[in-house]
Amino acid sequence: MSRITVHTPDTAPEESRNELGALKKQFGKVLNIHGAMAHSPVVLQSYVALQQVIGDYGTFDARTREAIALAVGNVDECTYCQSAHTMGAKAAGLTEDQTIAIRKGQIDFDDKLAALLELARQATANKGAVKDSAWQAGLDAGWTDTELTELSTHVTLNLFTNYFNHLVETDLDIPAAPGL
Repeated sequence: MSRITVHTPDTAPEESRNELGALKKQFGKVLNIHGAMAHSPVVLQSYVALQQVIGDYGTFDARTREAIALAVGNVDECTYCQSAHTMGAKAAGLTEDQTIAIRKGQIDFDDKLAALLELARQATANKGAVKDSAWQAGLDAGWTDTELTELSTHVTLNLFTNYFNHLVETDLDIPAAPGL
């Protein structure tokens, strides 16, 4: 059970209302994670700002972004994020079997994506550190220095949401990701 209540745009602090209303419109309802983030305008505003920067300047397509989120969520054991990003990944064109393979770290359907996600998994597990061989494998797979450095922002955003969910024990209000 969540440690905090879920706000609506009407009950949220004034500084969170506009962003929470926009997220409600985007997702069709106030997701528990967003309603919980609304308790602290700095949390919700930080989340929205990172999403906006990625939307404005990011180079990864939705499929890649969702795959990164699934890899990070699995390593960090965030049930909520694995569930949310399973839905997002399927909407971005991945199959359910592919989402499971990504979460397991057993990607046999896209070698380029596998190289990137290995970096994401290592960065998540090792406080940002990755092996030189994994970095080189990313370059060899066709990722650029720009893309590999951008990966740090995606990992950070996903750790931010994972840690938030762990901290407040966000209740799952979306379909659970398939078991592994």
